[in-house]
This record gives sequence, C-alpha cells and structure tokens, in this order.
Amino acid sequence: MKIIVTSIFVEDQDKALEFYSETLGFVKKHDVPTGEFRWITLVSPDEQDGTELLLEPNDHPAAKEYQQKLFADGIPVTMFGVANIRKEYKRLIEKSVKFTMEPTEMGEVTIAVFDDTCGNLIQIIQQ
Repeated sequence: MKIIVTSIFVEDQDKALEFYSETLGFVKKHDVPTGEFRWITLVSPDEQDGTELLLEPNDHPAAKEYQQKLFADGIPVTMFGVANIRKEYKRLIEKSVKFTMEPTEMGEVTIAVFDDTCGNLIQIIQQ
C-alpha cells in the first residue's frame, strides 16, 4: 500500500492553483471539472509520478471550521521537504510569501512555516 493522493482544504481553488504552481513550483497533474468545483492535483517537478496534492475546496462547514482552527492555532496542515531550506526561504521571500516562522533548527532538522494565502500554514523541512 502507498499514499497516492493527499489533500489540503483551500478557500479558492484558482488562487490555490496559482500559488502552488507559480509560487511554489509544483506541476499541475489533473484539473477536471466535478460539478461546482474541480479535481485539481499537483506533483513535485522532481517526482511527477509521485504523490499528488489535491486542492480540495473547503465548502463543507466542518472543513472550513477545521481549516480555520488549525490556522488560528498556528498549526501547519502539511509539510514539504526541501534540499536547502535557507535557499528556499530566500526564494519564497522574494516572491512575497509571508512566513510565520523563519528557518529554525530543531535537532537534526530545520523547519520554517509560511502562509499559503489560501487559508493554510505550510511547513517546509530540511532533514
């Protein structure tokens, strides 16, 4: 068994697609109409057959509340690995990404947290 798709709730699928592809650099894999919304997934440019990230609308009240409470409590919804966190931090700062935590060493790893502009905090990690 393996993970093939993981999802995050987003407030606006178009805005999320733009941020995750143009700002973060993920590659759009699927964009399929599903009624009022779309099945939009992205993959890492380095692993285009790897795990897909689904940009799932937070239209359901429970999803919206879950997303808002995690954000309010400063809890990242997911984690992305990076080879060089300081280089990635600088690149994202130059793209006007707002960080809630600068790169911080935590034992053998370094982490940072940013706002995805779509209702989520995202953690990046260098192992």
